[in-house]
Amino acid sequence: MKEVKTLVVGDGEDGVRLDRWLRRRWPHLGQIQIQKLARTGQLRVDGARAKADSRLTAGNVIRIPPLPDAPQPGEKKKISDQDARYIRSLVLYEDDEVLALNKPAGLAVQGGTKTSRHIDQLLSAWGEGLERPRLVHRLDRDTSGVLILGKSPGAAAKLSGAFAKRKARKTYWAIVSGNPKPSEGVIELPLVKTGVGDRELVVAADPKDPRGDPAETEYVSLSRAAHRATWMALRPHTGRTHQLRAHLQAIGHPILGDPKYSNEASTALSSGLKLQLHARRLVAPHPSGGLIDIVAPISPELRAGFERFGFHESEADADPFVRRSKR
Repeated sequence: MKEVKTLVVGDGEDGVRLDRWLRRRWPHLGQIQIQKLARTGQLRVDGARAKADSRLTAGNVIRIPPLPDAPQPGEKKKISDQDARYIRSLVLYEDDEVLALNKPAGLAVQGGTKTSRHIDQLLSAWGEGLERPRLVHRLDRDTSGVLILGKSPGAAAKLSGAFAKRKARKTYWAIVSGNPKPSEGVIELPLVKTGVGDRELVVAADPKDPRGDPAETEYVSLSRAAHRATWMALRPHTGRTHQLRAHLQAIGHPILGDPKYSNEASTALSSGLKLQLHARRLVAPHPSGGLIDIVAPISPELRAGFERFGFHESEADADPFVRRSKR
């Protein structure tokens, strides 16, 4: 599509998110493309800027900028047999409705300007169309661990709903600089994006700043290496971009190995380490009933941090947040 268009939201689409509304009409658009169009003000709802996750109302007038054409039939590049074997080697759990992968650090979940190899692309190993698994949440490129996908549109919708309604419990492991005090608690700091493109950061916002998005992270300290570093369990109650990384930096204890969210002490401790953040466990309602409970073995990157500071995974309870819920 090479021209600007204006379309009206129909009665049957009241309440639909802007990004989903767009993908119904242009399914070849990626989430990162849509977010960029929204962030740069090219997408407009009733003449005003709108976020990709904005809810639409019947009668809204949507301004659509020129969009890239969809690939021609048969143009879609198939992945190699080697890539198909690789993505299947990451499977932690699979049934007819759910796929769980152990995402390695360094592999992006979706593509971008400088990213040609990513999870979303490799999912072609399962087929296309209705056979292709669907992403229902994200992990940062350099974060390792559990990534859940739906293997049908219905399963993906139910899993996405579980995340939106906070029925999915995610537990991350991280090694941070220093010793957070108190040793357990909840970080409630709104976050706001600043900067542009590759230099975009998320920072703590003043509670009165209307641009700030509410963000909440529960944490428990699992073990300490004297005053130098702490191994922590983190549970995000909201799903903001870079939430854990920004929250730990905001309280003065950045995650080690993080080039974006750091301070002088964490930089000194991080020599030779990559991001010490791992999505260890995810418990969520299964689309057909019951619960799925997936644990990802610790990554080579996090193991390097454990070895440096003398931590061992046997020191952690299966759910370190249980003791907090009983208080």
